[in-house]
Amino acid sequence: MKKNWVLYGIVIAFLVLLGWWTLEQGQMLEQPNNSVAPASHTAMHFLDSIREGISHPLSIFLLQILTILSAARLLGWLIGKMGQPSVVGEIVAGILLGPSLLGWLAPDFFGFLFAPNSLGNLQLISQLGLVLFMFTVGMELDLRILRKSALDVVFISQSSIIVPYVGGILLAWILYQTYAPAGVSFLAFALFIGIAMSITAFPVLARITQERGLNKTPLGSLALAAAAINDVLAWCILAAIIALVRTGPAHSALLTIGLSVLYVLFMLYVVRPLLARVANRFFSYETMNRTVIAVIFAVLLLSALMTEIIGIHALFGAFLAGVIIPQNEEFRHVIINKIEDLTVVLLLPLFFVFTGLRTQIGLLNTPELWQTCGLIILFAVLGKFIGSAIPARISGQNWHDSLALGALMNTRGLMELIVLNIGFDLGILSPEVFAMMVLMALATTFMTGPALNGLHWFQGKFGNKPGIIPALAEQSQSSPFRLLISFGQPRAGARLLQLAQQLHILGETHALHFTPNADISIAEAEIFEKEGFEPILGLADKYHLPIKTHYKASNNVPQEIIQHANRGAYNLMLIGSSRPLFSSDETGGMVQTFFESIDCSIGVLIDKGFGQIKKVLMVYYDEQDAHLLKLLHQCFERENMPQFKVLSYEEPTEIAAPYVAKGNWVVQSNLEMSTFREYDLLILSRSFWEVIKLQRYELMAYAPSILILHPGDAPKD
Repeated sequence: MKKNWVLYGIVIAFLVLLGWWTLEQGQMLEQPNNSVAPASHTAMHFLDSIREGISHPLSIFLLQILTILSAARLLGWLIGKMGQPSVVGEIVAGILLGPSLLGWLAPDFFGFLFAPNSLGNLQLISQLGLVLFMFTVGMELDLRILRKSALDVVFISQSSIIVPYVGGILLAWILYQTYAPAGVSFLAFALFIGIAMSITAFPVLARITQERGLNKTPLGSLALAAAAINDVLAWCILAAIIALVRTGPAHSALLTIGLSVLYVLFMLYVVRPLLARVANRFFSYETMNRTVIAVIFAVLLLSALMTEIIGIHALFGAFLAGVIIPQNEEFRHVIINKIEDLTVVLLLPLFFVFTGLRTQIGLLNTPELWQTCGLIILFAVLGKFIGSAIPARISGQNWHDSLALGALMNTRGLMELIVLNIGFDLGILSPEVFAMMVLMALATTFMTGPALNGLHWFQGKFGNKPGIIPALAEQSQSSPFRLLISFGQPRAGARLLQLAQQLHILGETHALHFTPNADISIAEAEIFEKEGFEPILGLADKYHLPIKTHYKASNNVPQEIIQHANRGAYNLMLIGSSRPLFSSDETGGMVQTFFESIDCSIGVLIDKGFGQIKKVLMVYYDEQDAHLLKLLHQCFERENMPQFKVLSYEEPTEIAAPYVAKGNWVVQSNLEMSTFREYDLLILSRSFWEVIKLQRYELMAYAPSILILHPGDAPKD
């Protein structure tokens, strides 16, 4: 071995010397040059090279993406904390990076970052992002909804297009002479304003219903079905309008529409069955290979190309390609996973900023223009509210749900921006009208959450009917003990149920699981819900225990857990330990927030791999720990209970009499932590956990799994 190392060293040394000698000899081949550049010239040359590097088109493009990503994520996060869809923050970020703010505050930097000659690349890549996004939107639509929709859903969805569309035509009649660009016919202007008033953003609406827990309620199902039909009809109408505007004469438009119909039939009845065969064979992560993904992308791009050639825009082809993807959930989930992160995180923000660069709010510089903007928002809101709420009421819905449906259908979001950009590219919208419409899209999306909150508050204060947030059942006499198991990782839920079963702290058991991201599709949410509850439900079947499950996708999981726990009248909530990023305290961070905000008792499990719990040790420090015995008294009176011992710092009081009589009470002034290894579980109070803060390292070294109990104010037996 040593000989190998010696030989290796000799070879390396020889190669280094050979390289050095070659460089020295090579310098002698240079032409003689007696002039030596001054140090200042060298420094200037270095600075010039830095400037040239920064000004390179690739550097500019990378700087644009970095700026856009940072602003979009920051604004999306801030808006999400306000209870709004993150897409609202991303749209706002796009506007702020445009001439409306950045161009106004720092015109030189704005001119450098978004130079006119760099916008072509930004537009093309943002269009690619839109193509991919519309493909995922098409996949999120479930055609079974359209086939199985009840008559009232069809009635509501069609009314929610027709009423705002007619309102948009009326609005166009008011705006045409003053705001329509020169050379644009009233027909094109009116038809386009009508479709802009009629759009509902199905993806944003789906995420709002998920985050508010409405997707499995009758109201949420009705809204999703109506929005799905609304989306399909709106995009078909938009395709016809684009064909009419692009082709000009009526016979040319009819030819384009005819070709479009034939193309749709070809995709539905020829391409879709072929893709179904592919999905039946390659339906999972394991079996789907890159060739299958390449085929899917080829179908997407060819469909977008064909509709662009026909004359109804590439986005319609991408949407149609998504619609015909087979209804196999796992197959769709694999494809969405491979596309959505790149699209939503990287490419769509480019579109938002490109839209922001076109949005010049500074053009609205007179009271008359702002009045017109307000009029547009008023027509948009009233059209959707009236077109959705009144038909819902006629169909038999109560006023509360009818108005809530109107608020949900009023969401426009990103879909509206896509339509507006198409209108701007076609020259139908002037810069002033475009800016007003963008503000309308923001306002109508932003007001959905507050409108739902206001309706829920009004219902809770003045009404007797159930609100839009599903109420938890009140504690019943037949279920005196209510247990909530809240978990993040699926395996953790099963471990907490295993603990509860072995300690006999079971009653009416509820399992709570959240996905910490509201920006997921309906199909993804269903898969995450299934995967999240699979371990705990499997264990519950083994124990023959009924469990009620609760699931949501949310951007604010701690607050959602607090609200759920406080609404549910639970006796005990079991959670796993959660170590903060910059601390080693297993009860810090999120757990500390729960201690301070949740009313019921909380049990925090520090899981060190317990199996069958046969011996349990409880530490009783002082009178503040009486809640330990009160909470677990019934459990330790049951048969087949693990061997149980109480280690006390004090002489037994009246509450300890039953344990003293059975010989389970031991008084010990000093903890011998090495003896903890004899036990399978250690139960402590939170107050004692705080007392031994300096001894926790030693405790964690010797102790088995630990259950830390925090007393609550919920009713106990």
